[in-house]
Amino acid sequence: MSILLDVCYLLVLTLLSPAILWVSWRTGKYREGFREKFLGLLPVRDNDRPCIWFHAVSVGEVNLLATTLRRIKADAPGVDCLITTTTKTGYQLALKKYANHQVSYCPLDFSWAVRRAMKRVQPNLLVLVELEIWPNLINEASRFGVPVALINGRISERSYRGYQRIRFFIRRVLKQFSCLGVQTEEYAERFANLGATPEQIVVTGSVKFDGAETDRKNAQTEKLRELAGLYEQNRVLLAGSTMAGEEQLAINAFRELADDFPELRLVIVPRHPERFDDVARLLDQSSLRWCRRTRLEAQSRPDVQVILVDTIGELGGWWGVADLAFVGGSISPERGGQNMIEPAAYGAAVCFGPHTYNFRDVVQRLLKEQAAEVVNDEEELCSFLRHCLNCRSDAREMGRRAQDLVVANQGATIRTVKMLLELLPPSFPSAETGAVDDGDSLGSAVKFFDPRLGHERRSA
Repeated sequence: MSILLDVCYLLVLTLLSPAILWVSWRTGKYREGFREKFLGLLPVRDNDRPCIWFHAVSVGEVNLLATTLRRIKADAPGVDCLITTTTKTGYQLALKKYANHQVSYCPLDFSWAVRRAMKRVQPNLLVLVELEIWPNLINEASRFGVPVALINGRISERSYRGYQRIRFFIRRVLKQFSCLGVQTEEYAERFANLGATPEQIVVTGSVKFDGAETDRKNAQTEKLRELAGLYEQNRVLLAGSTMAGEEQLAINAFRELADDFPELRLVIVPRHPERFDDVARLLDQSSLRWCRRTRLEAQSRPDVQVILVDTIGELGGWWGVADLAFVGGSISPERGGQNMIEPAAYGAAVCFGPHTYNFRDVVQRLLKEQAAEVVNDEEELCSFLRHCLNCRSDAREMGRRAQDLVVANQGATIRTVKMLLELLPPSFPSAETGAVDDGDSLGSAVKFFDPRLGHERRSA
């Protein structure tokens, strides 16, 4: 099977090579990490402490690991953690965010690369984030006797339909997981239908709720607010994780509202750094006063209407300045939405487009609580923003409901870390040893969902 997969990967790589070379030449993507990706030359581990290898494919997954890594450090300080990622932006963020951990590019799913990486790292546990099914990597971990776990797992409706067509293959891969930690009971049912056994599936909730900051006075947000010259009287519209077309949508909406609401400011945070210059050109054509984030340090209280955030890893802090939030990746169906939990946690009045299948469960909860609104086009975005600016009490109440929902759904990190530490070698001290007593002890009873029984079961 590994040889067949290698042949398929090489064929696909050959077919895509012209496009890859073009993108690499234009944007610099795919140039870094050749030794790790193609040869499996990850850092050699030189100690015998337990090691957990986390693979987070890109920026979103890298950010998501923050609470899990902090909890492991608190409850199991003797465990080493390796973080691997696939993209350049994910790698750069991981280096910055997790400086106390080993960071590397992940090998591509070629059998020779993952085999060499496994020999060099010698992990005690391989953890994949959200939905990373790499057959050769998982198979090689199994051959080395390394347990494999999925955390914050999810399967969108689109992915689920695709996996059903190759269920015979996916079932073999899923059988090699020791644990599948998933966000919701709906996702648990999908994994079960694809061939995972009930014993493998644990409903932990979404770690994304735990990682969300709720305090607008946090140090990063305060620094950014000061840097951007945002005063108390300003009202800030933040368009975050935007994709092509959505920046123009936000710019048009802002221009329509700016004369009536001179206190309004716009902050744009594109999803991909290679699009920073494209968005800059849009702003040049808009006749608005604007500035790049990277040039704010050179100015004192800049007199601008729009800020283009052309940095990586700051979006979480910028959401804290937002009174009004548009979450990108949601107007066109290609992306399936971006993380709307962060602006909700800050109590912003949140809106997003109709295509949010990657966050279906979160969106359903927000809409049920009237804590967010769907906008289908520019006209609806303008209408939503105008209402929030005219009726500030309505906007504040929407934000309060959103924040309350986020706080009520926190706690997944505790369940996730308990699940992971139970997969480490028996000789390693239990999770309770040296645990921080903050009322959330990993030794306390934790609820798990059992699809066979249709109700929750408990594990001490």
